[in-house]
Amino acid sequence: MTEALQDLADHLTLRLPDAVVDHEIAFDELTVTTTPAQLLRLVEMIQMDSSLRFSTLVDITAVDYPGRTKRFEVVYHFLSMYLNHRIRVKLAAGERDIVPSLIRLYPAANWFEREVFDMFGILFSGHPDLRRILTDYGFRGHPLRKDFPTTGYTEVRYDEALKRVVYEPVQLVQEYRQFDFMSPWEGADYILPGDEKKKQEAAK
Repeated sequence: MTEALQDLADHLTLRLPDAVVDHEIAFDELTVTTTPAQLLRLVEMIQMDSSLRFSTLVDITAVDYPGRTKRFEVVYHFLSMYLNHRIRVKLAAGERDIVPSLIRLYPAANWFEREVFDMFGILFSGHPDLRRILTDYGFRGHPLRKDFPTTGYTEVRYDEALKRVVYEPVQLVQEYRQFDFMSPWEGADYILPGDEKKKQEAAK
């Protein structure tokens, strides 16, 4: 399997050297890194090339790395049912970068891209209907960004007196929005169940 994936990576690099920034084979999976400017060229080639035929777009998602200059990684998963191969294509995008839509090549990209926009706020150029798909129309922010508070900003409830849904700012009796990301097992002043046995064995 690894040899076949390496042949695939070599083929892509030979055909489109400008589009393949990097590639990696890990856990029997090939990941190819490209750029927003070269995305359409690369994806069109893996779809149309008779020796590849990645005819199925399985998923589009993203990962947020707030510490990076280009904080988002947009990730695409493709399947070639003809060769029984999978390939992952990823690219880096900043908050103001616009990623080309794949709808022209894969109509299934429509809802995938809307979900990525809704959850991360990443824009896709050429998308015919880029609006939220999972959150409400008046929702503020993008829930899968690492800096989005776990409590959200707005509480939605049905008001019996008004007989309608109302939106109210989240008000907490305690500050839940500041995290030090410390593991609950680090710096704890208490003994967790089972820890006393370990300390007793170490003392023997």
